[in-house]
Amino acid sequence: MRALNYLELESQLDRSGIGTAADHQRKALESTDVEVVTTPWTSAATALSGSPFREYDVAHCNLIGPGSIAVARHAKRNDIPLVLHSHVTREDFAESFRGSNLLAKPLGRYLKWFYSQADLVLCPSEYTKSILQSYPVDAPIRPMTNGVDADSLSGFETLREEYREKYDLEGMVVFAMGNVFERKGLTTFCELAKATSYDFAWFGPYDEGPQASSTVRKWTQNPPENVTFTGWIDDKRGAFAAGDVFCFPTKNENQGIAVLEAMATGKAVVLRDIPVFEEFFTHGEDCLKCDSFAEFGRALELLERDPGLRERLGKNAEETAAEHSLDAVGERLAATYRELV
Repeated sequence: MRALNYLELESQLDRSGIGTAADHQRKALESTDVEVVTTPWTSAATALSGSPFREYDVAHCNLIGPGSIAVARHAKRNDIPLVLHSHVTREDFAESFRGSNLLAKPLGRYLKWFYSQADLVLCPSEYTKSILQSYPVDAPIRPMTNGVDADSLSGFETLREEYREKYDLEGMVVFAMGNVFERKGLTTFCELAKATSYDFAWFGPYDEGPQASSTVRKWTQNPPENVTFTGWIDDKRGAFAAGDVFCFPTKNENQGIAVLEAMATGKAVVLRDIPVFEEFFTHGEDCLKCDSFAEFGRALELLERDPGLRERLGKNAEETAAEHSLDAVGERLAATYRELV
């Protein structure tokens, strides 16, 4: 079977969660009998003499733009099963960049139309499924984990000294990983740093141009003394090597790939107690969940005071991450494609 696994604007999304999720799908399918093509387009010469589209048995799109619309229309005209992957919702689009809150409402109407074209909508969680049903999306919806690529994190421990020295980090380092957005709890992260004496580090890119939100500009241009914003790092393993407690006070997620990566490296994880995390993680077993600023502060204090608790949470977290292996993702994706074909 040949499957199109398409991510338009792929080169611009290599630093995003969507890009990581698409990479996971493709790597997961390598161990199956599915042949994957990553672009729907034929060469210019072939397009002049026939269809601009390549041949495939199922079309799987990971974004919502004009390229994906063209693939969807081609699939519907030619009776090719169409899978649309919901990495974007109105809710997680808000508080991302300047003007995103204003665009969220019309985006919701667009997503309702776009996802309703699918023969099957895949999404990372039951929570996201409930969001899509509330629009409502008129198509079958199936949750499927984004998975975690444990192999990509192998050997992270060897980078600890290098990255702690590079960013002048000492003691119990509280860290986050990924794009810097207010939606991901930026203000809470920085206010926690101001209220404590730990070193805080956020590993990941942030906007500096006119598209940057005022909140991102405020904190990244004038951070608390004990907060480091590293910007893009070439090797994500360095973040998990340098950090000790993964603190993620995000307000909305469809799953949280960075959380699974932190767990796969055996880090203690502190999360905001939001609905999506109820599906995957258990307070006191593989993470600590917090409802308030005061609870976040107490959680960090407890983890600094009790290294044994950090170790126990981290060990249990590794077991949780193992449940989201790419082998399991590949099997489920291949079975889904076969079912549709």
